[in-house]
Amino acid sequence: MRYTSLAQFIDRGKAAFAKGPVALIFVEDLVEVESTIRYHQLTGFRGIVLFAPRELDLTHSLEQEIHRVDYPVLHVGDVQKAVNAVIDIAEGTWLYYCYNAEYLFFPFCETRNVNELLVFHTEERRSAMLAYVVDLYAGDLKRYPDAVSLDHAWLDKSGYYALGRPDPENNNYPKERQLDFFGGLRWRFEEHVPKDRRKIDRIALFKARPDLVLRADHTFNDEEYNTYACPWHNNLTAAIVSFRTAKALKSNAGSTFDIPTFKWHNSVPFDWTSQQLLDLGLMEPGQWF
Repeated sequence: MRYTSLAQFIDRGKAAFAKGPVALIFVEDLVEVESTIRYHQLTGFRGIVLFAPRELDLTHSLEQEIHRVDYPVLHVGDVQKAVNAVIDIAEGTWLYYCYNAEYLFFPFCETRNVNELLVFHTEERRSAMLAYVVDLYAGDLKRYPDAVSLDHAWLDKSGYYALGRPDPENNNYPKERQLDFFGGLRWRFEEHVPKDRRKIDRIALFKARPDLVLRADHTFNDEEYNTYACPWHNNLTAAIVSFRTAKALKSNAGSTFDIPTFKWHNSVPFDWTSQQLLDLGLMEPGQWF
């Protein structure tokens, strides 16, 4: 079903959240939109809501399988606005949000689906899951000038780190079970990335409830949603492999000519498996075996 505006979708689209989990996909450009939709369908999301500009052409069969909202993503706050509007009509539903050319991975995702993941996470009394946004990039930028290639994707095998998240309401002491995570292209090319957009952590999977609000830094107004683990043991975390930063750095006139290649001595080919991400410490299985 297609909706001509966000307001129309919020008014008429509540049925899209009758069965979760539901993926919200935001289209910033026309790169790898169909692969993003198909991938998340195969991952096990029971519903897909696509927020996209009108000029995007999809096959008729694919468009019939999703809910499409005419909603161009032009500014950073557009995604935050839409997610918060959806939260108000999706109480009790697990939601996930990402951009085009981003792909969700979680432990054992080759043999288990996202619904199984979230059933287990719910049993552990968790209502949100931390995801690390792991930058992907094409190895040969002459061949792939937009830095996107699913068949020749690379990632950084090291260079990731975390800092305590200061609490301004408690003399900037670190918040309990919260960290700010950094690494990847946003770290290596930080001179081209605004300071407030360098983090790679995103609370990408969460259960909608009344009064929940997504903030501009990909965290929520409920601090427990922002934690990486419960008080008694480690929990599951996920990874979103993403061409988004690479695309931005190569499409921006202020950075593209400074970057002949994204590869460095810590680059490795991405093999599109959860095991590789687990081995690199980019997600955590917790107690899920």
